[in-house]
Amino acid sequence: MSRVFRGKVLAGLRAALAEGGLRFATDQFERSLSAAAGTDWVVYAKPPFGGPEQALKYLARYTHRVAISDARLLDFADGMVRLRYKDYAHGNRKRVLTLTAMEFVRRLLLHVLPMGFMRIRHDGLLANRHRHEKLTVCRRLLGTATTGEPEPSEEAREPRESPSSITPTRVCPVCGAGRMIVVRELPPMPAGQEAHEGATARAAFDSS
Repeated sequence: MSRVFRGKVLAGLRAALAEGGLRFATDQFERSLSAAAGTDWVVYAKPPFGGPEQALKYLARYTHRVAISDARLLDFADGMVRLRYKDYAHGNRKRVLTLTAMEFVRRLLLHVLPMGFMRIRHDGLLANRHRHEKLTVCRRLLGTATTGEPEPSEEAREPRESPSSITPTRVCPVCGAGRMIVVRELPPMPAGQEAHEGATARAAFDSS
């Protein structure tokens, strides 16, 4: 199948060049096609269940969501978290699970990727390695103007800390090994306001 697919793609490119749909130097175009024809292509084709829309919806659930949605969280009180889940082993019944706060956080963090890992990886021309060089070549061959790179944000311009500069205050006080990154420091809340907001949060969980 890979050879048939390769032949059809190369034939389509030659037809597009002959019809004026592509603009390339003939000798360079033939050299590129000869190199592509001498390469073994890897083709995996399988009709998706429910059509391409269903496949896209399936992938989107895993690439653009967190481990658990807010709608499944029922209550948090006295250090215990109650959440709703679907029991696939018993007819997809909806059940309620109660976990300690520490156990809930532990399970949640199992879905956090380690540093250096990426949830979505691009392939081909958009792969991280040599991406800018390949896209520059594509724009030049297509005769399109090269767009300027966006200005890096203030956060990106800040120098990253080296491991030796991590202060002891950023080490987890429980395990003594994990690194804690300060995202935001919240000021202390007045006692009356804290009780009022706690009651409001409990009412919101009860209403959901």
